[in-house]
Amino acid sequence: MKKKTFMLMVKNKIMSILLLFLITAMLSCNTTEPDGTKTISLSIEDVSCTEAWLKISGAAGSSLILKRDDKEVKSFLLNTADTTIVDDSLLPNKSYAYQALIKTSGVITGGSPKATATTLDTTSHNFTWQTFTFGDETSVLFDVAIIDENNIWAVGEIYLKDSLGNPDPTFYNLAKWNGVAWKFEKVYYFYQGNPSLAHLKSIFVFNDKDILIGGFIHWTGNGLESIPLNISFPSDANKIWGKSSKDFYIVGNSGNIAHYQNGSWQKIESGTTSDLLDIYGDEQNIFIAGYRDFKPSVLLKSKDGAFQKIIEEENNLFNYRSDFISGAIKSVWLKNKKLFTLTWFDLYRSEIKTDGTAQAIWKGNIQDWGMVGVRGNDVNDIIACGAFGRVWHYSGITWQRFNELEDNRDLLYKIEIKGNICVAVGYRYENGIERYGLIHIGRR
Repeated sequence: MKKKTFMLMVKNKIMSILLLFLITAMLSCNTTEPDGTKTISLSIEDVSCTEAWLKISGAAGSSLILKRDDKEVKSFLLNTADTTIVDDSLLPNKSYAYQALIKTSGVITGGSPKATATTLDTTSHNFTWQTFTFGDETSVLFDVAIIDENNIWAVGEIYLKDSLGNPDPTFYNLAKWNGVAWKFEKVYYFYQGNPSLAHLKSIFVFNDKDILIGGFIHWTGNGLESIPLNISFPSDANKIWGKSSKDFYIVGNSGNIAHYQNGSWQKIESGTTSDLLDIYGDEQNIFIAGYRDFKPSVLLKSKDGAFQKIIEEENNLFNYRSDFISGAIKSVWLKNKKLFTLTWFDLYRSEIKTDGTAQAIWKGNIQDWGMVGVRGNDVNDIIACGAFGRVWHYSGITWQRFNELEDNRDLLYKIEIKGNICVAVGYRYENGIERYGLIHIGRR
């Protein structure tokens, strides 16, 4: 009797363990969230006012569903282990929850954790402008840098009167705004102790005590010092970009590129004889834009200390395709993971890894464009300038042209924006003979 009781107790205990196991298994299957988070992941790569870039990683060949706020918005096959999906037609300044789900034989078998993307808000077009012209004969301003609203520096050639009221044969090459008026200076480059009045076409500001002027002159906060040039660079520096005053690049006409680092210059081959007009970069990438009449238009990208051609095509002002960077490339700018390439026809946006394909984001009448310089605060706050004194601003959704600035006598070369201050520089022709330096300051 005792043996039967013992066997019954063992049997009941085994049944209890099996029952507990079955209950646990059933509970683990009865979940509202799909399993398999280790097999697929979703992260937010970037956002604009109306788009979100989503990076999805998982097993190649997986059939996926993308949900936004628990609603299916896309189904697709994951062709590679990592892919980027763009979800557009979103609203500005709004948060969206995304999730990627794996679908196998019509059944959800896995999914990523949810990730939230918050789109950017639009920015205001509401700038008021103040315009200055000065100099005579062949005065012109080529570039500008904003330190703050009461400290703006512009470079070029400004011919003024001397102390007796007669035309001064030597030009002023630096104009400084102090919040009230412009002050003019003559900046000299010293080579082996001999001074020469510098031809300044570019300026780049790190802070108010660290400014590069013309590529070969450094403002230290206490004064100007010349940077010795120990390489052949037969051109003015058309534009400067750098990480510090000890690590920067200059670009010039006829394909000239030079890198200054730790007190030494290095000449870099560009593979082109076109004039290089603009350079811009970040910690990982540097891009150069350029063209010259009857020469190819080029877009260069840094790679392993050198530059490779992304685009090299004949400069045809009538070659316009909205899906390809085309025409004369005038300027380049990048923010986060987006590259903006400016041509005579449009402003194009692409991924940093672009092979030349891009999306036209202006998309307007090319007769209203003609821009030659572009800069921005962010992808939702971009400013461009160019022919006939035109200035356009992009809010992240819409474009605004400032008609009060337009003048068929004007050409604006460069533009900068910092916060709510914007400055454009160039020249204005009078009577087809005299040329005046021109500056617009915009305040938002």
